[in-house]
Amino acid sequence: MPWLTRGLAETQRKDMADDHKEPVGEIETALLDAELFIKYGSADRALKRLRTALDRNPRSIRLRERMREVAAANKHPEEAARQCLALASLYIERDNFDAAHDRLLEAKTLDNRISIVTGLEAIRRARHPELPAKPAAQTEPTRIRPGVTFAGDLATISVFDAIQAIENSRLTGALMLTNNAQAGRVLFNDGQIIGAECGKLTATEAFRQIV
Repeated sequence: MPWLTRGLAETQRKDMADDHKEPVGEIETALLDAELFIKYGSADRALKRLRTALDRNPRSIRLRERMREVAAANKHPEEAARQCLALASLYIERDNFDAAHDRLLEAKTLDNRISIVTGLEAIRRARHPELPAKPAAQTEPTRIRPGVTFAGDLATISVFDAIQAIENSRLTGALMLTNNAQAGRVLFNDGQIIGAECGKLTATEAFRQIV
């Protein structure tokens, strides 16, 4: 019976495809439960409910985004930063580099102890796989005294190495970057990125263009 064989094959293909999908009903239930807890002023219970769902669905962007929002809005910056870093990795896997970039910057804003250089380098490699990977620094960067300008050829050091040095040294000022096509600068306060400028672009859009 050819029609039965075709029907079984189609069912098997559907089942195999469903194996790679998130259990939407479970995620929707968790999100609705969390909204109910928030409505009645219990943000901690909402976070606990979302965390339980994440344990079962760790790759769910919807759950992680909602957990990030709830944590950030209810004075849990470290939890929000952790979710930002996890989301950045998931977005990179999905080639959504702008969203990954935004989450990395948000993680740094939420917790300035976090270094986002590795994440930025991962985005660079994903966007431009033809470029060679930059070797990791072998020594701790030297602390630079306030008021001292440093410069270098980014053919020998990467922009990410420069950002890492500024973060570790907790410098305040501007990192100026120029090439034949454009010029821009990244602004720092105590080692934390607080802004960027590149041509007519500012803030996040400028930083994307620079790196």
